[in-house]
Amino acid sequence: MTKTQLAAQSLIDSMAPSVLVFDSADRLVLTNESAKALFGADLRLIQAEGWGAAQVLFNAKQVAHARKIDEIRKGVLTSGEAARFTIYRGGERLPGWISTFSEGGDKLTMVAVDKPDWSALNDLMSKYLDEVREVMHATQGHTNIIVQSISRARAGTTAEQIAPRVTGFARLIDIHMFRLRALTDMVERLERIRTGAVRDLAARGKKRISFADYMEDFVEALDESQLVDPENDPGDYRKRIQAIIPPKLMLSASTEHLTVVLHDILRNAIMYSMRATPIKVIAYANRDGSGQIDIVDEGYGVRTEEVERVFSPFMRSRQPQIMGEFGYGLSLYLCKYEIEAMNGRIWFASEEGVGTTFSIKLPLWQDATRETRESSPQ
Repeated sequence: MTKTQLAAQSLIDSMAPSVLVFDSADRLVLTNESAKALFGADLRLIQAEGWGAAQVLFNAKQVAHARKIDEIRKGVLTSGEAARFTIYRGGERLPGWISTFSEGGDKLTMVAVDKPDWSALNDLMSKYLDEVREVMHATQGHTNIIVQSISRARAGTTAEQIAPRVTGFARLIDIHMFRLRALTDMVERLERIRTGAVRDLAARGKKRISFADYMEDFVEALDESQLVDPENDPGDYRKRIQAIIPPKLMLSASTEHLTVVLHDILRNAIMYSMRATPIKVIAYANRDGSGQIDIVDEGYGVRTEEVERVFSPFMRSRQPQIMGEFGYGLSLYLCKYEIEAMNGRIWFASEEGVGTTFSIKLPLWQDATRETRESSPQ
């Protein structure tokens, strides 16, 4: 093995993802310790038969809409741009990348498969069980007090006299149930991400979305949604939302997933800003064939030292205004995966005391007209 090969081997052995490198003759020429652990005995088959064995393994149990791995590889070798894919391994779908580079005149293919850290799921399940126990205990206690208030009422006590006490405990039950329902939804979303089902669901739900019409319906439906924790009194948050959207902007996305993500981001904007301040939803087409949605608030903002925590699970800002609001610190972690499942991207810019802008990029619908693309302010 040459010094160059030794250096390359040392480099990929230090990488956490499982790495397989193939030459232009489809032979496996380099792998690392993570790949040995992930593929086990199958790696020996790939070493013996090369890319042909690898693609059979990678294509196994793929969802119906997924491109075959050989097709993805050919596109990467032609364009030189890395591409994402998923494989099914050990009962879960694992994300990966295919990229290409040249070495000694040969064009090599590098496949990197990541093993996600699902400690967030373990933490969430522990939190979920603790929450269920607490809700069961508290709800039973509140229910007993309501029953006692009614059954032990003195003769002549009116319903109006009992109502405040009963209503108060009923409100506490409502808060407990809202939080349990929210946590249950998060468990379901995280499980869909862990198993890779989120990509299949997003692909099956993909449709042509007239974003101006969609947003009009979305805002109207907020009256029927308990968007924020019932312990808060957010006022009429519909009036705070200002939509600035070109009428011909057509996105390619799943309305179910997009609605969940926008609910989460708007909830944060409402909770972490003053009641009177506006929240703007600005959308437009970019010249790269994507549509962009910016959700802009004039809230508390994110401290510079906490920027890296925003998309991490169970990481909430330590600012007093934010810590004072109820939350699990998980919604943006979920949103990131769900946006990526729709072939999109999410990021943010923030300044403490000024506000935050969350930006989402999604593909434009393929039939979008030139006029739509030219509506971009960029």
